[in-house]
Amino acid sequence: MAAPRAARPVPAGRPPLVARAVRAVRRMPNPRLTGLGSGLFCVAATVALGCLDRVLFGASLTLYGVLFLPVCVLTGLWVRRGDLLIAPVVVPIAFAVGLVAVAESGEGAGGRLMGLVTALATEAGWLYGGTLLTGLTVIVRRIRLVRRRTARGRPPG
Repeated sequence: MAAPRAARPVPAGRPPLVARAVRAVRRMPNPRLTGLGSGLFCVAATVALGCLDRVLFGASLTLYGVLFLPVCVLTGLWVRRGDLLIAPVVVPIAFAVGLVAVAESGEGAGGRLMGLVTALATEAGWLYGGTLLTGLTVIVRRIRLVRRRTARGRPPG
């Protein structure tokens, strides 16, 4: 895990509330996960959220979908530069793995599989939305990376 970034001085003239918020954001951890690490983070987070959802809220699929969106954004933000294209791929896999905890289950393996497929079909909007958020986050990061490299005079890629 990367060490927290050193707090830079906040420019004068900012209101105290904004200055405190800026300092708090700068103190947040900024890990850089490999492709495998981002996949493991995303799967672990969705499974944990799915289990918490089942225990605390009785397996609410909508709540699981809402909690899935911040995981998607964090996965897009925390993947390292060389593995940016992995993030939108691991997010749907993690959604399906975490959904096992909250999907309705019938008797036997067939009932559990039918509950999972039904949950995937009814919660596809959350899946697509999370994948879109991750994709947009990764695209913005990639554009910033290319612009930074071009400004330094190095060829992109």
